[in-house]
Amino acid sequence: MTITVTELKSNLSKYLLLSATEDIYITKNGKIISKLTDPFQDRVQIVESLVGILPDTMTAEEVRKERLTPPLS
Repeated sequence: MTITVTELKSNLSKYLLLSATEDIYITKNGKIISKLTDPFQDRVQIVESLVGILPDTMTAEEVRKERLTPPLS
């Protein structure tokens, strides 16, 4: 979504809520000057990319313990 600085000033709370679900580009004189976005968006994308990596037969805690155990030589 793209909005003007004036629109942002008039409806700041509305756009703060919307920024949790989509990026909001702010323009001034027709040029994009800023982007309002969810600060946790990258974390969510990382977690979503990891879905399916854990075996169905193991819990997250079991996988964690296995990864932290040093390999046998």
